[in-house]
Amino acid sequence: MAGVAAKFIPRELLVHTPDGAIRPLLLDRDRYTLGRSSANELCYPEDAGLSRQHLALERDGDTWTVRDLGSKNGTFVNGVRITSPFALGKNDRVTAGHIALDFGENSLPPPADNTVIFIEGLTPTTSVSTTVATSLKGVLSQEKEIEGGPQMRALIRAGRELAGNMPLTELFKLIMNLSVEAVGATRGVLMTLEGSELVVRAALGDGFRISNAVRDRVIKEKTSLLVRDARLDEAFADRMSIVQQQIRSMLAVPLQTDDRVIGLIYLDSPHFIKEFTKDDLSLLTVMANVAAIRIEHTRLAEVEQAERIHAKQLEQAAEIQRGLLPVQAPNVPGVDLAGYNAACHTVGGDYYDFLVYPDGRVGLLVGDVAGKGMPAALLMSSLQARVQVLFDDPTDLAALVTRLNRIITSNCPSNRFITFFIGILDPKTGELTYVNAGHNPPLVAHADGSVDKLDGTGLILGILPVATYTQKTCTLALGDAVLLFSDGVSEPVRPDSDEEFGEDRLAQSFAKLRNEDAQSIIDAINIEVREFTAGVPLPDDITLVVAKRLPM
Repeated sequence: MAGVAAKFIPRELLVHTPDGAIRPLLLDRDRYTLGRSSANELCYPEDAGLSRQHLALERDGDTWTVRDLGSKNGTFVNGVRITSPFALGKNDRVTAGHIALDFGENSLPPPADNTVIFIEGLTPTTSVSTTVATSLKGVLSQEKEIEGGPQMRALIRAGRELAGNMPLTELFKLIMNLSVEAVGATRGVLMTLEGSELVVRAALGDGFRISNAVRDRVIKEKTSLLVRDARLDEAFADRMSIVQQQIRSMLAVPLQTDDRVIGLIYLDSPHFIKEFTKDDLSLLTVMANVAAIRIEHTRLAEVEQAERIHAKQLEQAAEIQRGLLPVQAPNVPGVDLAGYNAACHTVGGDYYDFLVYPDGRVGLLVGDVAGKGMPAALLMSSLQARVQVLFDDPTDLAALVTRLNRIITSNCPSNRFITFFIGILDPKTGELTYVNAGHNPPLVAHADGSVDKLDGTGLILGILPVATYTQKTCTLALGDAVLLFSDGVSEPVRPDSDEEFGEDRLAQSFAKLRNEDAQSIIDAINIEVREFTAGVPLPDDITLVVAKRLPM
């Protein structure tokens, strides 16, 4: 599909993203690429319709050209899929996945209908004006002169004092004090709902006996109650809890945010010191609403702060965990090594390692702790430490794994276990001695394209303390390669079906890649898995280890 050379050089283009946002892109380079990979100038990793490297925009003199980079879903210009480089003209639209790019002489979007434009104002030339000016500081300093009486002043004071930042414990006490002072109560209590229970958060006075009828109407019916004289009120006259305390006048209002009740405020005045009024009830109801919103905001802020601290701690844990894994594969004569690990969360439970021995042999290890997140990461670090000590001399591999299982079983929670594989490769002879404790069978790709599996030789670690393990031996010819992997590689599914990537598909890919170097094999498998899942975040940790035997 051929295009006509453009007659203009656009200074920018408009990028339309799936969330409806439109942003201009200044064209100050000669080439841009677009796709899911972070290596692109225009990177959109969440757009499953894009390939990792989807398209390229290239400038040649006065012409911008779009070129598809072999994408899966294609690149379109004005709705037509292109199969060769296309020279872009004025007002052409390029679409890829859910992204659209508009070219034009002036790509800036026109002002929306509700755009606010500020204009130069006129300076008054006379002293006559109908404008009244004040400030928050001015209003609060003249609090006693505000129209509306003590109720309005109480609301303004509550709004001012509740606007500050303070811990929840202090906030509850402040709300209690403001409520009592606003209506002139003798005592009061503030309670919040924690599940189905009401928990006292602040109180002035003690010995409260609140009628179930009052509690239920406030919490369940979201009703604010004023009882001027409980002794004369038919609904409460027979409530001994009230009569015994000589409660005459009381207020009870819900702590309510919109339609949700998070607690209640109860105020009373024994011995008829003060009779509450309807205005008091209205004032306390509004104050309780303001207070409830402030409580929820404070709770949210404290949760967010805790989450920030937790995220920081997780990132520090992830940094420590990364330090437990190899920074790079060791250089061992006669074997090409590579490893890769990616946690689906900040920290993970996958483990791999290389152990290099003085006689030239190299240990290949991979483990997978059941579960994800911090518990799995802690068990993974424990496994790594024990492996470093136990396998210092792998003379009897089966006996060492048997001992490792006893140690892990004595310390592993009942709902956790570890799959584990260790193989000792001698690059000189190609002999690979291994023990597979319930791990996904590693794959061996031969020069003729056939693939073997290194099946299990014992139970997973951490289940049965008396379990024993056996070791097996196979031989890698020159050019043969072995692939160790976790189930995060074989078990991802397509977004639109239940089809797994699967070990058979992995074996076929490994066979095709057998002539590549170790790192290239890992990179290619990673790309294939992510393309299979259309860029959807993977649900499990991924670990890959490749060892390829080379001439000495």
